[in-house]
This record gives sequence, C-alpha cells and structure tokens, in this order.
Amino acid sequence: MSLRIVVTVKYVPDATGDRHFADDLTVDRDDVDGLLSELDEYAVEQALQIADEADDAEITVLTVGPEDAKDALRKALSMGADKAIHVEDDDLHGTDAIGTSLVLAKAIEKAGYDLVISGMASTDGTMGVVPALLAERLGVPQVTLLSEVSVEDGVVKGRRDGDSASEQLEASLPAVVSVTDQSGEARYPSFKGIMAAKKKPVEAWDLSDLDLEAEEVGLAGAYSVVDSATERPARTAGTIVKDEGEGGKQLAEFLAGQKFI
Repeated sequence: MSLRIVVTVKYVPDATGDRHFADDLTVDRDDVDGLLSELDEYAVEQALQIADEADDAEITVLTVGPEDAKDALRKALSMGADKAIHVEDDDLHGTDAIGTSLVLAKAIEKAGYDLVISGMASTDGTMGVVPALLAERLGVPQVTLLSEVSVEDGVVKGRRDGDSASEQLEASLPAVVSVTDQSGEARYPSFKGIMAAKKKPVEAWDLSDLDLEAEEVGLAGAYSVVDSATERPARTAGTIVKDEGEGGKQLAEFLAGQKFI
C-alpha cells in the first residue's frame, strides 16, 4: 500500500520586501511579493527523501491561502511532490493559527494520509504551533522539531536536538511531524522539474468542500487578533566620534548611558 504523505506549506510575504499591515490590521499581502516559506522547503525535502526510501509513496502538498498561493504549491511540485491541494475562500481572510489548523485538518482528512510533515514555523507568523494543533485535531501522535526523520515498518522515527541533549523519538503512523532548518538543505528545482510541475494536478477546494462555515474561520472566528500596530521608527543617523585622544572615554560614556555597561 502506498505511503500517503501530506506536506503543509505556506505562501508568505518576502521577508526582504516592505511588509506592513492592511487597514483591518491583517498582513497586507497585495503590496509585497510572496513565496514558499523557506522553512516549509525543508519539510518538502524530507518528504522527498522519505518517498525515495519507500517502496511506494505519494506526496501531496497542501496550502491554505489566496490565489497567489498557487506559486508556493508550484515550487513544491517542481521540487518533486506529486500533486497539490489549494484551499482558497474569501471567508478565510484573517484566519489565525487555530482556524488554520482546523481547515488543514479537514483537508488532510478529506485527502487521506499516513504522515503529515510541516516546517517548524512559518516565516511570517513564526508561531510554530500549527503542527501540534493539527495532531490534536486529527487525534494522532506528534513528533515535532526533528532535525532527522525516517519511516520504517509503519513507524516514523527522528532526532530532536536541544540545548543540552538530543532525543530519539518515534511514533506509529498515522502521525504528524515537523522538521527544523537543520534537517537537510532543500534541493533546488531543476528545469525538468519546473516543466513537469506545470502538468501535475492541483485541486481547488473551498470551505463548503470541507463542511466548514464562514463563522468558524476568518476574523470572525479568530481567537487572536491584532488590536493595534505602530510602524517602526525610521533609523536615525548615528553619532560620529572623532578620536582626538578621548575616543575611548567617549565610547565608554555612551555605553554607560545606554546601560550596556
């Protein structure tokens, strides 16, 4: 029987762009380029490596997001994933992590799975809680923050590296795992992979396909919302000290004034 792997990915604003909030204090995604979250590339890579070692495996990449989120799916498909699912609905605007985990869980159940792989966090929200929320909603074990992962005989195994020790963990499938940016460099899509991705299937689902109501997601159903936001002040010119024999003293006085020493 084929090993069914679902990789959750996210389309995020480019960190090098001018990111800001929209009028409703949600992230403005219209005025900045987006891309596949870098941390999710590691999840795709680990799924590909697991599939390479399996006798038979199928990788589905899943995202929840606006129309442009298809770009994230195409990137994952060009890396080598087999097919994709895009959950898109206007009522998803403003959905928080808890709501996102609900939508993802419904989609994963509908798609069918043995193993769910996620990145350790998204590069925009950086909450890192969705894998655990997913496991709770699906009612399966979670093995998170792995720097090494493998699957053998219906068991997923991995190593979690901490500050003072490394742990060897395992769980019976079905299960949810998340991988860190230490799990192995993600492969770069080849030209052949990019061309092949254009022909791979991408299913489009909305809330009705998942038997969800608008009130359960979006800003209306969010447990956490942004109340206010203030733009970071523009950087001011630094103080230039011309050293005429007193430079060291002036530097010490400045550091003491800033309570650095």
